[in-house]
Amino acid sequence: MGSKAMDLAVSNPLCCFASRTPPDRSPKVRTFTVRCSSPGAALASGLAQRPWKTWDARLALEDGSIWKAKSFGATGTQVGEVVFNTSLTGYQEILTDPSYAGQFVLMTNPHIGNTGVNLDDEESQQCFLGGLVIRSLSISTSNWRCAETLGDYLAERNIMGIYDVDTRAITRRLRQDGSLIGVLSTEESKADEELLDLSRSWDIVGVDLISGVSCQTPFEWIDKTKSEWDFNNNRRDGETFHVVAYDFGIKHNILRRLASYGCKITVVPSTWPASETLKMKPDGVLFSNGPGDPSAVPYAVETVKQILGKAPVFGICMGHQLLGQALGGKTFKMKFGHHGGNHPVRNLRTGDVEISAQNHNYAVDPASLPEGVEVTHVNLNDGSCAGLAYPARNIMSLQYHPEASPGPHDSDNAFREFIELMKRAKQNA
Repeated sequence: MGSKAMDLAVSNPLCCFASRTPPDRSPKVRTFTVRCSSPGAALASGLAQRPWKTWDARLALEDGSIWKAKSFGATGTQVGEVVFNTSLTGYQEILTDPSYAGQFVLMTNPHIGNTGVNLDDEESQQCFLGGLVIRSLSISTSNWRCAETLGDYLAERNIMGIYDVDTRAITRRLRQDGSLIGVLSTEESKADEELLDLSRSWDIVGVDLISGVSCQTPFEWIDKTKSEWDFNNNRRDGETFHVVAYDFGIKHNILRRLASYGCKITVVPSTWPASETLKMKPDGVLFSNGPGDPSAVPYAVETVKQILGKAPVFGICMGHQLLGQALGGKTFKMKFGHHGGNHPVRNLRTGDVEISAQNHNYAVDPASLPEGVEVTHVNLNDGSCAGLAYPARNIMSLQYHPEASPGPHDSDNAFREFIELMKRAKQNA
């Protein structure tokens, strides 16, 4: 900290004006008297307190690298899969996206926290990710909707965050080697080797993560999009459709968009029996996004199988992958997945290109799909399957988030297509 008092006495100061007489070349002695004072606590310890935060956290990756960092939010030790997200904004939606369960999200945008957090941008009731990794934590917030700072928000929800870490270098490593298991820790008592051992003893593949993020009992969704955000309510035709939405980690904005199109929505748990769903005689069934490996939840695949052909279905992200397996196809783990709000997707039916928001580590292998299943969308970055349709069985799916707004509304028409699918099925019944 700065000195509270300082006395400075200088003898024989230099003259500021030139003299007509020859200068005296004899040596002069300058004397300085300095007196400093510091806080009592610092005096007691013998050390002055630094006015900045010091390194107090580590990120240990399974490849053996240790990254020093500074902590914010919660403290402790946490293990998770490290993935990078290329979104420039929307960190609050990312924090509350249940699809990030079991993962540490590294933001490639270096400056995070400047807009704070607010109640309107929540995508679920809590944060499910394991931790947040960023380059620079904003020291101030500036947004008219800001309710609290990012650090306070994470601390209240027991989520760890680190900053002042080289996120570019880690991102390059993830792109080269693929997603890595990491350990975040603020505990000085844990040695580096202990953290590395922990990172190498845990795996996210084959783990059922959707049961931990799904609701426990069915409920009716009644929240509608606020008028200032409801950009297409003039496109409703007055007809109401009952949709049963399977909660594999569903985002609230998916439900709001369905409600904006006039749907009555019943949300059911991931383990809800298909027989109970069919008893409701829904006009359509939505299989939502969710975290983890679709091969780790065979019960969900079986549920999808029992519903196919008995009601129009729409799968989003995890729902898309489960549909692919239920149709007889295979899914595979991608090298580092797709996480961000700037992924170009081509609609093969129309030729249009959408700027999409994506968050998934698994994809459907189109070569494994049976005859009659059509690939409707492809990711233009790597050519992976981004959408499916099976018209004969009233099936459609997308491997990205049509409810998000990166384009800003390029993909929202998918909900209109689902409405039309239910309408045709109802007319042909």
